[in-house]
Amino acid sequence: MTADRSNESFDDRVRAVVAAHRGERGALLPVLHGIQDEFGHVDPAVVPILAEELNLSRADVHGVVTFYHDFRDRPPGQSTVRICRAEACQSVGAEALVAHARRSLGVELGDTTADGRVTVDQVFCLGNCALGPSVQVDGTMYGRVDAARFDSLVGKAVAP
Repeated sequence: MTADRSNESFDDRVRAVVAAHRGERGALLPVLHGIQDEFGHVDPAVVPILAEELNLSRADVHGVVTFYHDFRDRPPGQSTVRICRAEACQSVGAEALVAHARRSLGVELGDTTADGRVTVDQVFCLGNCALGPSVQVDGTMYGRVDAARFDSLVGKAVAP
């Protein structure tokens, strides 16, 4: 899905985010976070604009966007679920939880359900190691999550 280029000009909105960080050392990362805050994702259409505005190559901008897993190139679902796959969580069942999430939601990690309600992402440490497996649902952390609790948390997150 491509960012909405109607209403206020898409390019102008991107340039406004750049302007807020102009002059900062290493401005690309804060600009990319700002773009994602503004649009919900980093649309590939911003790459040439950012390259021009920040005097970088398109390859440099693209490389940063694709290197960091927190930047998404498509809008997320209504709710975002992040499952920790770091070693501490793996040792207490994270892989089984990942398999359950894939089966129950019918998506791979990094994808959004067909109805657009849930995006499932993997992370490699949520900093909740003592309470693994850990998940984050719409920014709220939960520990000791098993399949039943996962279903409950996701169900509550997408309930009308």
